[in-house]
Amino acid sequence: MRTKTKNYNFYGNFPFYTPGFKGGLILLLLFLAGAVLGAVIGSIVAAPFAASSPEKTVEMVTIISYPIMFIPPMIYASLQSKRNSFFDLGYELDSNNFGDLGGLRAALMAAVLVLTSGFIIDIFGYIMPDMPDWLKDTLQGLTGGNFWINFICVSIFAPFFEEWLCRGMILRGLLNYKKEDGTNGIKPVWAIVISAAVFAAIHGNIWQALPAFTIGLVMGLVYYKTGSLKLTMLMHFVNNTLALVMGQIDSLSDYEYWIEIMGAKWYWIAFAACAILTFLIIRKFLALPNKNPKGGCDIIDPNEAIAEA
Repeated sequence: MRTKTKNYNFYGNFPFYTPGFKGGLILLLLFLAGAVLGAVIGSIVAAPFAASSPEKTVEMVTIISYPIMFIPPMIYASLQSKRNSFFDLGYELDSNNFGDLGGLRAALMAAVLVLTSGFIIDIFGYIMPDMPDWLKDTLQGLTGGNFWINFICVSIFAPFFEEWLCRGMILRGLLNYKKEDGTNGIKPVWAIVISAAVFAAIHGNIWQALPAFTIGLVMGLVYYKTGSLKLTMLMHFVNNTLALVMGQIDSLSDYEYWIEIMGAKWYWIAFAACAILTFLIIRKFLALPNKNPKGGCDIIDPNEAIAEA
């Protein structure tokens, strides 16, 4: 059991707030409010440039509005955590319970896992109805426009903020919140599924939501076993950056799916190899011992923390 909070870092603002269903809904409503606020502020700031450079205007609105949408739920969660720190146990957002794997090996396995599972679920998009043109244009703008603007939004902001919300708050909260009967949280499998559903929902469309839900299950499992938000942020970063880099390669601009790039024969060979590797890596993570009954997040006792201060 941990005896000191990490108040010197960003994660130290939230460990004593473990939202259940009601708290999670409040966070999501505040997220939606933040999305509206971010869009308004971004549009106001970018308005003077709208006539001369529409493309740069869109980029400016995106890079301004994206982090703003997370500010309301972060402020709320921080205030709730400070209030609860006087009497409730805390659960670290980012722990290092890697067992015999060690941090470096766990990070490598997590990165490979998101690549192999991402390759497998690419088939979802191929068999689904065609994406509407407006959504295609929007997503191409996020991967094929200005590389550095897109890198900040897709590879930095998205892993940092979305992992904070979906794994750090929603999943951790559902695993550990205090119920009226005195018990804590819900079954891990349902907590992982719900957090993945939230992750899917914030993407706003079925074409992104379906793969996001599947990847969310994988990242949720890794977070549940290790308690490491660093690992899920790394997985998110690897997944998004691969899409961003591929979007910058002109020779791939006419292709949308791996099966189109590789051809059916080599695709299905790679699919089988990725499925096997995904299974083996998941087994490794499942084999990690649970430090606590509800997963790998380190526990903070406020009384012991004060005594050590």
